[in-house]
Amino acid sequence: MAVGDVTMPQMHVVQGVKIGSAEAYVRYPNRRDLVVFEFAEGTNVAGVFTQNAFCAAPVHICKAHLAENNPRYLVINTGNANAGTGPTGMQNAKTTCTSLAELTHVSASEILPFSTGVIGEQLPMDRLLKGLQPALDTLNSNAWVDAAKGIMTTDTLPKGASEQFELDGVTYTMTGISKGAGMIRPNMATMLGFIATDVPISRPLVQQLLKTSVEQSFNRITIDGDTSTNDSCIFAATGQAGGVEIASEDDSRYAVVLEVLSCVMKRLAQLIVRDGEGATKFMTVAVEGGANTQECCDIAYSIAHSPLVKTAFFASDPNWGRILAAIGYAGVPNLDVEKIQVWLDNVQICKDGGAAADYTEEAGAKVMAQSEITIRVDLGRGQAKDTVYTCDLSYDYVKINADYRS
Repeated sequence: MAVGDVTMPQMHVVQGVKIGSAEAYVRYPNRRDLVVFEFAEGTNVAGVFTQNAFCAAPVHICKAHLAENNPRYLVINTGNANAGTGPTGMQNAKTTCTSLAELTHVSASEILPFSTGVIGEQLPMDRLLKGLQPALDTLNSNAWVDAAKGIMTTDTLPKGASEQFELDGVTYTMTGISKGAGMIRPNMATMLGFIATDVPISRPLVQQLLKTSVEQSFNRITIDGDTSTNDSCIFAATGQAGGVEIASEDDSRYAVVLEVLSCVMKRLAQLIVRDGEGATKFMTVAVEGGANTQECCDIAYSIAHSPLVKTAFFASDPNWGRILAAIGYAGVPNLDVEKIQVWLDNVQICKDGGAAADYTEEAGAKVMAQSEITIRVDLGRGQAKDTVYTCDLSYDYVKINADYRS
């Protein structure tokens, strides 16, 4: 069961975006598992992808097509990652693009393919290709929820975020969906994210906005410390709501768009953590007082990745020595542990590197019994700070992943 507020909001229509989906039986019968996005001509598209060296065939194709063209269509299948599939997998990704291109009368380089699911198995191409036309037949502008459901794997719920805002008297929309529940670690993770706006934005700025927003959203989450082969995040600006194109970050509207995009992406990223496989708790790890941002991130991730920390939180066991150990092995040079302070919410557990004088086990256990908890660390060595979001590690995580291919 997901943790906290995971309600799907009203998903506002983005002018210039249509979405269709179909039941292609890629892996499981009687569920949407093939999704197609159609972008209006002139849409500017950007993408960021996994840093895993064993990245999937569709990731290679997406990078190549983005470098060559502004895509008109996205095609996403779930149930099969098309990763670790060699030359056959690469050809299957290309065939998916050429087949959809023939049906939509665009070039194959205007198609971006995405896959998510089991690694090491070949796509069932006959079924996947037969699903393309049915997906196209359902294209409409108000299908974000169907798309969110259609890209799920071990997710327990569809994930979406949507905002409307005004610039120079024009109302614009920013809407997005994501999927992911396991094999989640930054740079990026087993996640897919698709966000679109109808603001007119130049292509270089679309990429810049996406890269900036990813850093404080999808690159600040972890569930199990495993970086996937398939993670991809796409941001598209159709410009269909009108107005003058934003072509410089000096344009006052740029900051507004960045703020809205960051809000939407952070919500989508946090929803992935809240729906982590077997998660019972949503944990914010906030590190401050660092000499630089990197060391704050290193310590935050050391805590957030630790199986011992995560299992302690699952058990509501205030074994805070595990947090100190994770801080200590994070690899931050010349760390003065006598300056370190640690809190669970407002309960200080560590003061100047040792147990806080007024800390009690009962107070710590009370905080850890909550479904949402903040671990705050002050390193006492500078002004830098950063935040990472994670969840606990439960029995169900093992069960879900042990049964994943069945």
